[in-house]
Amino acid sequence: MTTIAVKNLSKRFGAIRAVDDVSLTLETGKIYGLLGRNGAGKTTLLNLMTKKLLPDCGEVAVGGRNIALHDAVLSQVYHMTDKNYFPSGLQVRTLFRWCQTFYPQFDLTYAESLAAKFALAQHSIPKQLSTGYSTILRAIMALASNAPVVLFDEPVLGLDAVHRDLLYRELIANYSQKPKTIVISTHLIDEVAEVLEDVIVLREGRIALQQPVEDLLEGVYAVAGATDKVNAFIAERTVIGSETLGGTRSAMVMSRLTSADRQAGEQLNLEFTRVTLQRVFIALTNQQGVLP
Repeated sequence: MTTIAVKNLSKRFGAIRAVDDVSLTLETGKIYGLLGRNGAGKTTLLNLMTKKLLPDCGEVAVGGRNIALHDAVLSQVYHMTDKNYFPSGLQVRTLFRWCQTFYPQFDLTYAESLAAKFALAQHSIPKQLSTGYSTILRAIMALASNAPVVLFDEPVLGLDAVHRDLLYRELIANYSQKPKTIVISTHLIDEVAEVLEDVIVLREGRIALQQPVEDLLEGVYAVAGATDKVNAFIAERTVIGSETLGGTRSAMVMSRLTSADRQAGEQLNLEFTRVTLQRVFIALTNQQGVLP
């Protein structure tokens, strides 16, 4: 069982704390969403977890072994970045074989099958590919790596809707056939919400929240109605976001919606709705948002 354990990890760039005392454990057989606004520290954290950057303090262990002391364990982690870290001039078909050098379980047949599905020409050179097809190439190599841990940083960058849908379906099929630990860092939250099992929210380099998606969404609801009625209802409740338009107000409440809440709301002619993961994320990462 390959887990990743991050302990008290920190990284500064000048006066900026990109990652600030982060500790977390990624369990085997789960799909995590790593969410945060631009500059929250997502990419830096993934780079630290794969030794592309060295931390100022703290450690990362893969399968119980510190990556600072055991380079070999990095072959258990595939990190799909937004850049092509490939030898220049090699054709796609050659890159697939090159990847086997670092990931012995790389599935060449599967990679070639994916290339055909995505209409990626195997004679092409990576630096000549469009942004979308460059992303497709990196995603194929990540899926075919057969690494027990796969980290995706913006895996649908530049992809059209058809290719995004195809990639999500292939990712789910891959995970179902060979369960592994997957981390997806993306801004297209609603698109991946149904895929994710746990969510990690970064805010200013720190973990603001780590929770199963189902529990998170069951613990938030929206209430709307006349402004004075909504104000009365939310007076003793934790509000993480709100909007006012004319004489009406909508508020997002961080709590499970109980039958007593519904009864109180009905007496005030209020309407209750569930909230999407993206709306919760926006509220939690807003500078005025109230963190749980």
